[in-house]
Amino acid sequence: MPEPHPALPPLREVIARHNLAARRGLGQHFLLDLNLTRRVARAAGALGEGTTIEIGPGPGGLTRALLELGARRVIAIERDERAVAALAELVAAYPLRLEVIAGDALALDAAALGTAPRRIVANLPYNIATALLVRWLEQASAFESLTLMFQREVAERLAAKPRSKAYGRLSVLASWRCEVELLFNIARQAFVPPPKVVSTVVRLKPRPAPLAEAEPKALAAVTAAAFGQRRKMLRTSLKSLGVETDLLIARAGIAPTARAEEIDVAGFAALARAYRGLKGGD
Repeated sequence: MPEPHPALPPLREVIARHNLAARRGLGQHFLLDLNLTRRVARAAGALGEGTTIEIGPGPGGLTRALLELGARRVIAIERDERAVAALAELVAAYPLRLEVIAGDALALDAAALGTAPRRIVANLPYNIATALLVRWLEQASAFESLTLMFQREVAERLAAKPRSKAYGRLSVLASWRCEVELLFNIARQAFVPPPKVVSTVVRLKPRPAPLAEAEPKALAAVTAAAFGQRRKMLRTSLKSLGVETDLLIARAGIAPTARAEEIDVAGFAALARAYRGLKGGD
């Protein structure tokens, strides 16, 4: 049963008192509607065990929802000193369940925070969302789930299939390690300040094992090269990898005239295995 939320000041009052106007340089767009933050928190599933990790809580709208809905322990990572000060009130209200870490999420190892099962629930800062996700996908087995808010365009890339316009590097990396589900959109007007685009909440559920055998860094390198020149045939786009392209493609069993958008996850995994073998001198 969700426990009653302690008496807390309205979020807009917190923002005004701490001069917490959103900063574009930090990719901040605050979600203040507690009905929406509760919906995001509920989308993460059961929160009563392990650790819930939040990135960029800002004034704490989603943080409040997670705690209200029974999160056993929340670790919130925030680099904005103004927001860290504002969140101190929430820490005081939930002294045994909320910890705020002042720091850059890109410099922290989320997979080492708290106790398992770990889940990440976050309205990600736009400017670092993709970089964070790529890192977490490399550590996917450390997480029970990732419930994240992205710009709708990025969310559609995560769920895209081969031969579609949105299919790209993120599509491959995400589906290789996770089941991806687009849950619901949030209108731009719900945020302060409103972003230029609609946002989408996405749930990524790590698979027990990857879809196909591949070494993560090799897969990342191959997909980066292939989609870096997505309009070109693979025999051209993969030259930046620094190995004999024709041999690489032949070992992977892929047509040299194929383009990145035509290759499924299994095909990219085969390319990653072949690439690693060639780099290792096999």
